[in-house]
Amino acid sequence: MDFVNALVQGTLLGGLYALFAAGLSLIFGVMRLVNIAHGDLIVLAAYLGLTTTVALGVHPLVALIVVVPAMAGIGYVLQRAVLNHTLGDDILPPLLVTFGLSVIIQNALLEGYSADPQKMDAGALETASVALGPLSLGVLPLLTFAIAVAVIAGLQWCFYRTPLGRAFRATSDNQDIAQLMGLNKRHVFGLAMALALAVTAVAGILLGIRTSFDPSVGGGRLIFGFEAVIIGGLGNLWGTLVGGVILGVAQTVGATINPGWQLLAGHIAFLVILAVRPNGLFPRISA
Repeated sequence: MDFVNALVQGTLLGGLYALFAAGLSLIFGVMRLVNIAHGDLIVLAAYLGLTTTVALGVHPLVALIVVVPAMAGIGYVLQRAVLNHTLGDDILPPLLVTFGLSVIIQNALLEGYSADPQKMDAGALETASVALGPLSLGVLPLLTFAIAVAVIAGLQWCFYRTPLGRAFRATSDNQDIAQLMGLNKRHVFGLAMALALAVTAVAGILLGIRTSFDPSVGGGRLIFGFEAVIIGGLGNLWGTLVGGVILGVAQTVGATINPGWQLLAGHIAFLVILAVRPNGLFPRISA
């Protein structure tokens, strides 16, 4: 029964990892940009949520009304003002610039909030649970997984069923032809980053409710996000959810065997899948 519980809890944990990874998957799929600062942007969203809950006295989930558009605006401005200038055939400039951005965000958060761990108070939601036979499932992990599925389904719908999604796919396939057809690739990339950071805002709020955080934890969230993306297949949104679930299950099963093996088990699962399927389980196929 312990292993059954580990499988279920790992699946639910995978929902949070999928939210970490969805923004990475989206921006890589659209503009082939690897964002080293992604984990720190998740932490920034968590701190914005904390500030909103304290200033307005609202529930952290209600703070999403403020944090999601704020992060989307930051993403659009960041892409238009900085990251668009780094895009090209050479992958090194975006890596260097986003690494510098990561350092800036970490130090700004240290100055503004100190290094003390923080956590958002979600009240009864944090401890509420439902019984499923012999298992007791937390309402918060269930809600997180449901939100992850809804977000990824929404992104998939946007990507393949809307004019914005067609613009994303056209620009991703061939930027020059898309430009000739009247699409402003800089604006399209800005919208892609805005959408990615809106998802990041959701991930940051749920992270802040689930566990404590401080300015230095962004690197770990980035690693989990990268592993989920690569396991599922770069640019494949549903694959990202599968990758998050595999990573979460590996960690909880590892922790069941030995509490010290939790993170190690996740990394081993990642390396095994990478060795067997270097392109991930569901590599993106261009339309």
